[in-house]
Amino acid sequence: MTARPPFTGPDLCSLTAREAIALLKAREVSANELVEAALSRVAQTAPAINAMVTPCPERAGAAAAQADGDTLLAGLPVGIKDLTPVAGVRTTWGTPGLADFVPEASDPLVLRLEQRGAVVLGKTNTPEMGAGANTFNPVFGRTRNPWDTRMNAGGSSGGAAAGLATGETWLSHGSDLGGSLRTPASFCGVVGLRPSPGIAGASGGHDGFSPFGVEGPMARTVADVALFLDAMAGWDARWPISFPPPDTSYLDSCLADPGPLRIAFAPDLGGLAPVDPAMAQALADALARLASPQIGVEEIHPDLPGIETCFRTHRALAMWTGYRQTPKRISDQYKPTLRDNIRQGGTLGVDAIAEAMTTRSRLYDRMRALFETCDVLACPVSGIGPLKAEIEFPPEIAGVASTDYLDWLRFAFLATLCGLPALSLPIGHLPNGLPVGLQLIGKPRGEARLLQIARHLEEQLGLPSRPIDPVVRHGPEA
Repeated sequence: MTARPPFTGPDLCSLTAREAIALLKAREVSANELVEAALSRVAQTAPAINAMVTPCPERAGAAAAQADGDTLLAGLPVGIKDLTPVAGVRTTWGTPGLADFVPEASDPLVLRLEQRGAVVLGKTNTPEMGAGANTFNPVFGRTRNPWDTRMNAGGSSGGAAAGLATGETWLSHGSDLGGSLRTPASFCGVVGLRPSPGIAGASGGHDGFSPFGVEGPMARTVADVALFLDAMAGWDARWPISFPPPDTSYLDSCLADPGPLRIAFAPDLGGLAPVDPAMAQALADALARLASPQIGVEEIHPDLPGIETCFRTHRALAMWTGYRQTPKRISDQYKPTLRDNIRQGGTLGVDAIAEAMTTRSRLYDRMRALFETCDVLACPVSGIGPLKAEIEFPPEIAGVASTDYLDWLRFAFLATLCGLPALSLPIGHLPNGLPVGLQLIGKPRGEARLLQIARHLEEQLGLPSRPIDPVVRHGPEA
């Protein structure tokens, strides 16, 4: 088993979110003390990982002084991804044309979180415009993996994941279209949940009805993710596809006994994408450890015709939709891969869009039928672990050449297209010591049950959730 790096930050930063909130509610610690501890930890870790790129100490201190200990989050500091506006705080989307932008108004999700007791500590790093699974941009540079700073932290919520892993925050906000929550959670050894569309706000950009980009919670434990989802959830007229929260909180559902479980394990999702042998072995070993009289694991090989073309079409259409309304002084400065993605969207024909619509419905029907015989679908988050931070995307996986950065994200496509909740659960480490997560995909609108299952599996695996000090390394990968 990989030796866990030490943690030498403030003791308060090693707590789970639920533990910290319990202290806040008992008046045993103040919100200002947590802000000070978190900012101290950011200062300690920033040179190594570059995760929270825009702390806002004065704003956080003022909010902490007014924190209401009777709210859900009770004054707990959180991180907000740098794709989401926070009033008075520099918000750049990682792109040069917005490098100095300071919004006057916060995103509705930020307002909701603050109403429920969150204190915004600062903004976390992201690839330019959130496009890419390696977190770097021309405004703030690279975010590095806390477990080995030569490596990347995943993306696009790489700053959120790296900060959580090192104890900069207890909860951190992310967003996900092509695995942007799930990939960095896997790479950094934390938990990330992509909820169903409409549960936790929207990151659809200029298309408020889009079901593809969603906001979601990240934390070091499943129960903390459930708590954060409770803080995010709810209906808001500004989000056309939003709906009310469940009668039973996500946290209460998460903590309940899941009973006997049936896990369908698809090692490569029916040949959808190559999987590195070390990754395949790590996932198989984890499923073998989980199998028991109460947890049945069955290997399956689903047929998912048309999934890649379907995802690429929907994503390209979404990018073109946003680009058409973006000022040229901003879009003219985009990185080449982002400009290429947008250009593809502008060439789509009506037949290609129609085929993507019908393919998505067929895939959903197949998944709905699958869930009649299992509780959750398990598969890779990605077919490969973290690479050197300077590599934008892997040139090949298991001997199969990549053509672009979407090739290695194919395991993210299914949940996104079908509107299904999906969670990255830490399950161990690769032979090089870097973390690896297992993707768990739940039933339609099945967040509560998915969280319940994930927490139970987390308990069975017994992995520690304490944060770590960054492992600073130089030179070639061992």
